[in-house]
Parts: sequence; structure tokens; C-alpha cells
Amino acid sequence: MKRPISCAAAVMIATSAMAQEQPNTILVLDGSGSMWGQIDGVAKITIAQDVVGQLLGTIPADQGLGLTVYGHRERGNCTDIETIVAPAPGTAGAIRDAVSGIKPLGKTPMTDAVIAAAQALRYTEDKATVILVSDGVETCNPDPCAAARLLEEAGIDFTAHVVGFDVGSDPEALAQMQCIAGETGGQFLTADNAGQLAEALTQVAAAPEPEPEPEPIIGEVTFEARLDTEDGPLIDTPLLWTLNPLPENVAAEEMGNELVFEMEQGSYEVTAYWLAQEVEQTKQFIATANPRTVVMVFETPAQTATVTAPETAPVGSTIEIGWNGPDEERDVIGVTEASVNDTSYVYRFSNSVRTDTGNPVSLLMPTTPGDYVIEYSLGATNERIGEQAIILTPVEASIFAPETVEAGSQIEVGWDGPGYDRDYIGITAADYKDTSYPYRFVTNTARLDDTRVAKLTAPTEPGSYVIEYAFGQDNSRLAAVPLEVVAVSASLTAPDSVEAGSTFEVSWSGPGYDRDYIGITAADAEDIGYVYRFATDIVRVSDGDVLNVRAPVEPGSYVLEYVINQDHSRLASVPLEVVDVQAGVTAPASVPAGSTFEVEWSGPGYERDYIGITAADAEDIGYVYRFATDIKRVSDSDGNTVRVRAPADPGQYIVEYVVNQDHSRLAFAPIEVTALSASVTAPNTAPAGSVIEVAWTGPGYERDYVGVTAADVEDIGYVYRFATTTKRVSEGDVLNVQLPTMPGDYVIEYVLDQDNSRLASSTIEVTPVTATLTAPSTGAAGSTIEVAWTGPAYSRDYIGVTAADYEDTNYPYRFSSDTLRVDGGDVLNIALPEEPGLYVIEYVFGLDNTRLVSVPITVN
Repeated sequence: MKRPISCAAAVMIATSAMAQEQPNTILVLDGSGSMWGQIDGVAKITIAQDVVGQLLGTIPADQGLGLTVYGHRERGNCTDIETIVAPAPGTAGAIRDAVSGIKPLGKTPMTDAVIAAAQALRYTEDKATVILVSDGVETCNPDPCAAARLLEEAGIDFTAHVVGFDVGSDPEALAQMQCIAGETGGQFLTADNAGQLAEALTQVAAAPEPEPEPEPIIGEVTFEARLDTEDGPLIDTPLLWTLNPLPENVAAEEMGNELVFEMEQGSYEVTAYWLAQEVEQTKQFIATANPRTVVMVFETPAQTATVTAPETAPVGSTIEIGWNGPDEERDVIGVTEASVNDTSYVYRFSNSVRTDTGNPVSLLMPTTPGDYVIEYSLGATNERIGEQAIILTPVEASIFAPETVEAGSQIEVGWDGPGYDRDYIGITAADYKDTSYPYRFVTNTARLDDTRVAKLTAPTEPGSYVIEYAFGQDNSRLAAVPLEVVAVSASLTAPDSVEAGSTFEVSWSGPGYDRDYIGITAADAEDIGYVYRFATDIVRVSDGDVLNVRAPVEPGSYVLEYVINQDHSRLASVPLEVVDVQAGVTAPASVPAGSTFEVEWSGPGYERDYIGITAADAEDIGYVYRFATDIKRVSDSDGNTVRVRAPADPGQYIVEYVVNQDHSRLAFAPIEVTALSASVTAPNTAPAGSVIEVAWTGPGYERDYVGVTAADVEDIGYVYRFATTTKRVSEGDVLNVQLPTMPGDYVIEYVLDQDNSRLASSTIEVTPVTATLTAPSTGAAGSTIEVAWTGPAYSRDYIGVTAADYEDTNYPYRFSSDTLRVDGGDVLNIALPEEPGLYVIEYVFGLDNTRLVSVPITVN
């Protein structure tokens, strides 16, 4: 990071006694943009202006002094250098005014500014001194040292003193400034704040001639060696350190890490040698007065591992593998083909297992014989860091089975082979080419067990097949024998036509395999292997030689079929004509909402057929949930009459005869449901928790009720909206209704039980009630105290003691001791809790366990 040159150097002041002997001097002031940087909250340009102003007051009037400023007029211009005050006696006031008016702006042509000042001093003809104060690195001249060397060689007696202002953390700037001062025989000082800057300027200003070498500046340097980055972990194994030049208090070789030395300010070279890895790093650095840390960065050594495995193993076997390695997250032991070139490719493994599963690990070998590598791979990078070669040898298998079987029949297959976990026997088409494809098998496969006999089902399609032994690992074929599947026949006997929805008898002959069945399919169905093609429920042939089959409810042409369950293919079929069936319903033209009325019906009366009521504009008449009220089964009829309840909502509806099989409408009649009227009469206001009388008029249907609801409740069909217990209208024309304990605006409503809808309502304001408690403020744990009370004294109201910090005052089990009903008297004996602490005694509504009033008590 660039730090500009703080040009407070204008303050080179000589004492009056030596004024005549001093050469002319120019102060070079940094006016670049970085002078706006702050130290302890004050801009560096402000600090420089203050210090220069104070020191100018001490300069003798006959001292020749000038001012050069750079970077103060233009951004990004390396030629922005101006000698504002030419060197001459009595210029202190002009310099002070010029310095106070500087506004930092541009770049840092530090070296060219020193050259300009030297030229203004006629340094090739007279003695000349430049005092430079810098807070950063040169940004324009590529070689400050070379420029300073030329000035020294060309000058009569040219000296440049340099003060580094706030540059302790910039080694490059320190090296440049030290070089400028060293090449011209000047002093190099550093300053980190206003006080140090004033002290440094006073020191260089009071030295008209190059002084003897100053006392060495000693700083503390810490040497560290870390891994990968300067913020990486410290290396925890020994390192040897060497320094050049070698400080007096440092040995030729120092061992350790985080070494700290006191070193004279200057440029050094350090070498760190890492013994364990036999590598070294060298770095140049500057020792300064300020403590600093020099970090040597080494790369993390490549990780290694070993694996221990047998030299050979059978294909498909599981072997144990020992390992020694870093065991980092997701590290794996894997088996790879020896010919694989990219050992970092994540999918190269035939099989692998994580190292965190144990040591040794169990690893499954591939099924293809050949040369392989067992490897240890890092989970983070998939890099192989350890390996051992292994040869996988072939294994053999045999199959013993009949050469010919009937389609769909059961086969017993004997086998011999490795019998690895998940190996299996399956049947494949003889012309199938991909013997590793897991879905090539045409029937069920059979896992292998200790019996060495597998049971398979033959395909339903006659033809040439192969019975094969397959590896469970990758479904590849290990052994195979041919199999010929021959056709099997079946037949059906049934009526040519049946009524829609009726049940009729079907006799059959055929193989009778497990779960074979009889089903009915539309005559124009194209996919006869599709399991969901059947128009009605299927019937298993295992139910008997003669089966009861139900016809579809939709008239039309169908096919009755014998189906092999294995693949739902048709083995035999006969045509079936389903003819229409008639039904009818008779109902009143209109009925009151929610009333029960009689419906006469005629029709097939199939099991579970029913009568239902549907909205007249319902579109899907096969939808099972379309009915507006409960349905009535025709089997519940008194003769051919059923009693049906009307919907609660007035409107146009349809009474329908429905075939239960598919919920289709067989017959219907329109019906109008007319509106009902009702009323409730109750007080306009009443105290919270009190019981009031409510008179009502209305249909009085069974289980209709009166309830109390908050006035702002939006869903008046919601069954749990009621604030208190409801009352059935069957209890009388005048009902005793209890109000809620929470004051506010409510609605008393007459509700149809059928759908919990509001039929009539009356508003009521529930007003607050008050209560008082009188009890001692303290009491002994487990003791009994007297508590006096006043309040509404509703049925089941009570007094209890609760922990003071208990939050849910509605919770009925919050009480710390037994509660007492208020009907026990105006003064109650209450037992205090056994546990000391802060409690409250409360008067509680018995209706909902809410607190009406409470007083605090401390239990000691």
C-alpha cells in the first residue's frame, strides 16, 4: 500500500549561534492525496502543518530556508512539483503561510522533488541541504537510490536528511528512504505521531553538517514458519534459521519456530530450513524500530498412505483390507482397474468404502477378472496416495433346470456357484444382447439361499429363453442354460348379455395359476396387458370353478377374459353385451331446508345402491363427494321408500338413484329446498360468566342448538367457534346459556346441527365482573392461611395458589397446592406450597380456569 511523503521537513531550523555556518536548506513537503490519512483521528497533513508552524518560529532570521511541495495541484501527475519559496534568509513567515494553505491531492514524486530542491539550491556550486519527510513509497521514479547517488556525486556538499512518518509497516518505503539518506550522508529517522515528528525534525534541523553515525536503532523481529499461507498453521517440527548479515546476539544457526530477536535497523536476508521435509525458504526483509513479524510460508507436504491386501482374490468376493493413512473426512479405500490413467477421477472406482467404517475394511471385488489396484484415496481431492496391485481370478457357476415348461408355470431351478450376497437366478429372452442390464429379465428373479434351489415363474409368452445365474453386484451373467416355453390354453363360459350393474355366473378352465383372475374389459380396449383396463372389480380364479362377476353400469360391448396375473395378459376371452337397466325416483316438489322427507324409488336395487341429494348445477355426477347431505342405502328402505334429509342451504337440487359401483346416476327428480326462519330472544347486556335465559323459535330439528360466538368471528360455519358450551333446543323453548368470562361483544345464535350454520342471532354485550382477595403478604411453606374473597361466586369458581412467574393463566394444572371452591364460604383456609418462593393467590373462573383477580404472597 502506498504511503506518501509527509513534507513537514520544512522545519529544519538551526540555532541562531550557528546560523552563519549553515548551508542553504529547502524543506520538501508532501502534498499528495495520502496525506489525508489519519493518526489518532487527525489528518497527517494537519499534523505536519502544526509541527512545521511551531518549528519555524525557532529559526534564526539569517538562516537561508526555502520550500518545495509536490502532489498538491493535480491528480495523477508525476511532474506536479513546485518550489513555492526560494531559499533565502527571513522566509519563515512565507513558508508558514504556504504550508498552511496546502490541500493534498496528487501522486508522490518523492525522488524528483528532492532533485528539484537540490537544483533550486544550486547544489553543484554551493553547500546544500534537503530535509524530506515521507509517509510512503515512491510512486513515480523507479530508482530513488540511483538518483540520490547521482546527487551526492555531482554536488559540492549535498546532504539529504529523511524522516519516515508513519511508515513502520511498509518495508519498501523504509528501504527507499534509508537509501536516500545513506547515499547522501544524511540522517534517516522515523516518527509515528506528532510528538515524534517534531522531535525528528528538530534533530535533523539542528544538524547543519552530516553527523557521525547515529546510535543504532534496535527493533524486535519475530520469525515464524507456517503452512500454505501467512495465516496458516505454525509448523510444529524443527526448523533451522540463518540471518545475513548476522546480528551480534544471534547464533549462526538458530533452531525453533516463533523466534524473537532484537535487531539493528537495516536490510537483512533470512533463510529457514525445514528439517523434516528437507526444504528451505529465503526472504529479504527490513528490521525497523517497530516490532514486526517475518513469516516464511511452506507448502503442506504431500500426504501418503499404505494399503495391505491379498495379491489375488476371486471376482465378486469380499476381502479385508488393512490401511494406514490420514483418515480424513470422506477418505476411501477403493478398487480400480489397473489400466485407469486418471487417478483423481471420482468415478474411477469399481467399488469403494470409507475409511471411517473401520480398519481393516471389507471391500467388494468387481465381477470381471483382470489386473486391478487397491488404493487409498483422499476424500477432499480424490487423489490416490497409496496403492497395492491385485489380480482378480474367475469363478464358475452351473444351472440345473428342465428344457421345456408351460407358459406361466412354476419352475424349480438347481444351481451351483459362488452364492454371493444378492446373486440371483432369472429368465431372459434368448436373443437379448445386453447381459448386464438389470431389467432384461422377463419374469420374477429368485435370490439364492442355502437350499441351492430357486423357484421361478415362466414367461406367459411362448418362445426361446435363457435361465441365467447373475451377479447381484452388477447384474452381469455368470452362467446360463436354454429354456423353451410352450403355450397353455384356457376357456370361459358366460351369458351373451347381462343387465348393467348386475352380478352373473362365469365358469372357466385353464392353468389356474396363483392369483390368475376373470375380468371385464371394453371391447375396443387396445392394450390388453394394461392392469387398469378392467371396467369392474376382478375375481380371482382361486375362488372356485364358477365365479360371480359384476357387470359394468355403462351399457355397451365388452369382453370377458381369463387373465394371467403374472403380466395381466389375456389367455382366453368371450364377448359380453351389457344392456341398459331402468330406475326411477319420486319426491316432493319442495321441502324446508334441513327437513326429513320421503322418497319413493324403483330400480335394480343392487347391493349398496343409494338415494342422494345433489346441487342441480353439479357437473360431475360420478363424483362420490357431490352429495349435499348424507346418502340413504336403498337396502334400508321400508318397501321402496326411504327417508332423506334436505340440505341446510335453500336452492335447487336433484334427488337421485345412484349405482354404488361407480356412483353414477341411474334416475333423478328435481326438488326445491326452501328457506327456514328462526329467532332468539336474550338480554342486550349481561355480566361475564353469568347464566342468562334465551328464548327461541325455529324448526327445532333434532340436535339443533343455541350457542354464544364472538361478534368478530368470520367463519360462522365453524363448529369450534363457540365461546362457551352450547345448549340443544330439545331442552326447551327457554334455555339457560352461560356467557364467556372475557368481556366484549358477542352473538347469541340459533344453529342448524346439520352443517353448524347460523339460522338466527341476537347481539349481546358481556360486561366485566370484579372480585377481591384479602390475604397475608407472606406465609410459611406448607402452612395454612385464611383468604377472604368477594366476587361473582359462579358455580365451580375457586381460589388457588400459582407460581408468580407462571405464564399461562388459563392452564387448569398450574396451581402449586390444592384449590378451594368459593362455595365453601367467604373466608377459606388455603394450604401454601411446600417450596419457598414468590406466588400469587388468585380468584379463578370455574368455567375456563381464567384468572379474575390475584394478590402476591411470599412463601418463606
